[in-house]
Amino acid sequence: MEKIRHSKFYDLFLNTLSKKMVMGFILIIAIGTLMLSLPVATYGRPVAFINALFTATSATCITGLTVVNTADTWTPFGQVAIMVMTEIGALGYMTFAVLLFNVMRRHLNLSTQLMVKESLNLEHLHDTKSVMQYVIILSALFQAAGMALFAFDFIPRYGWSRGLYVSLFHSVMSFCNAGFDIFGNSLMGFRDDSYMLLVTTLLIVAGGLGFLVWRDLLLFHERKRLTLNSKLTLVTTLSLFVIGFVILLVTEGDLSILPKGTTWFNRTINTLFLSVTPRTAGLVSLPTESLRPGSIFLIMILMFIGGTPGSTAGGIKTTTFGVLMIQSIAQLRGKKDAEFAHRRFSQANVSRALLLIFMASVVIALATLVLTQTEKIPRNFGLEYIVFEVLSAFGTVGLSLGLTPHLTVIGKVVIMLLMFIGRVGIFTTLYTLSRRQVKKNLIRYPEENILIG
Repeated sequence: MEKIRHSKFYDLFLNTLSKKMVMGFILIIAIGTLMLSLPVATYGRPVAFINALFTATSATCITGLTVVNTADTWTPFGQVAIMVMTEIGALGYMTFAVLLFNVMRRHLNLSTQLMVKESLNLEHLHDTKSVMQYVIILSALFQAAGMALFAFDFIPRYGWSRGLYVSLFHSVMSFCNAGFDIFGNSLMGFRDDSYMLLVTTLLIVAGGLGFLVWRDLLLFHERKRLTLNSKLTLVTTLSLFVIGFVILLVTEGDLSILPKGTTWFNRTINTLFLSVTPRTAGLVSLPTESLRPGSIFLIMILMFIGGTPGSTAGGIKTTTFGVLMIQSIAQLRGKKDAEFAHRRFSQANVSRALLLIFMASVVIALATLVLTQTEKIPRNFGLEYIVFEVLSAFGTVGLSLGLTPHLTVIGKVVIMLLMFIGRVGIFTTLYTLSRRQVKKNLIRYPEENILIG
């Protein structure tokens, strides 16, 4: 009986916590929308409210899908507002709340610690303070290093003031895996700049790897081991990078889209960048709509998978994909347990991964169905024109085949909801919308098999 009461209490708390987290993101989006609606935020006339709301949602949900051109529409004030929303959305507003507590030298109460624990997917409450320190310090170090490296490239191009500003903006967007740019055409003007693309790639990987994994790697010299989560993340991430890179070399014919005089090294860097950016980064050096069908299909798969839990990335996450792959292989081999690195995944892990995949598929299918009725598909495209945008929004990627700037009002609302669900998380959203209660099964019916497959 005590266990049931405890479960009910925890379930009620989790429901309340999810609502607070959702309301926190909504509040940030609302404030950001008001800031972008100010005359000082735009060149010329203020943008329509729906476009300001869409941009604020995209920034807070670290996506980068835009209905207006960032460079031509938003002034430095508006661009800084977008950058701040991206930073808060990537690290989580609870991170900044904890930072404020530390500055004020106040101790975190139990409720705040539990919110931090859930927002960062931590297993233990005592990890809260140390992980938050790693999140804040690592984020600052990576972005500062990125800004310094970009400065070597941008200062000679734009001068000191403009060069430093561009370096800061692009470092934040790269590390936070957001697809905003202030160049007007993403990074397509830098496809011959291998140095810039390589630095961007490193920042994207650093942001998408996850703070818990980085903490494990930095403490490896003390602990002499990695957690199962870190091992699975590293193996899955590396495998997806290699497989994506090789397949893109084949499907794009060694990037034949590039001019004939392009060097082998530059083609390799562009291909590597193309294999990394679908992991929720959204920055492109090549026009996505010009890629071959096989490449577009691969990018859609990578966008669906996304990055690592507890990182700046979206998607169903690499660990979910890894668990289901290992479980499938175990079933094919006739094994009962899914084993990895001399450990066995719990059935709860496998069930949660399956539920996540199913719910994500339902959300994507419903959104696609709605958009097929509200949006117009160009003659040279098929259903992929809509599915690609849906996956990009759900995975908080920011890549586009050209649909987003032409969305109807209903289409904008659907894409905003997808970006929000993709950033906050399906489970958090479900907890917020449902009145879930723990019920003890007093009756268990006889087990019986049905035909599968």
